[in-house]
Amino acid sequence: QVQLVESGGGLVQAGGSLRLSCAASGRTVSSATMGWFRQAPGKEREFVAAITWIGSFTYYADSVKGRFTISRDNAKNTVYLQMNSLKPEDTAVYYCGAKTSPSSRYSSPSVYDYWGQGTQVTVSS
Repeated sequence: QVQLVESGGGLVQAGGSLRLSCAASGRTVSSATMGWFRQAPGKEREFVAAITWIGSFTYYADSVKGRFTISRDNAKNTVYLQMNSLKPEDTAVYYCGAKTSPSSRYSSPSVYDYWGQGTQVTVSS
């Protein structure tokens, strides 16, 4: 089994920064892609960023490009999401996911096999 645990969420004022962490155990190290998604109340879970296991290629939603950075530390089995210049519309529960299949798809929640419990990010005006 793969276990994912997010941390680092909290309350921050607009323009501030947070760094989220996703600690993985089990077979997560073999995942082709690790992704961050977010879900606001009443809305669908949406793609935020992803990073591949081989090559460390990164992908971002247009809404966060230039503000968020995804990275990974293989030795610590941890994926990070550095969030800068936060906006109130970034408020959501943030989830990390592990995609173990090598398919080229990365932005759809349906292709991810494992999920963490989520961490709340609230950005005030």
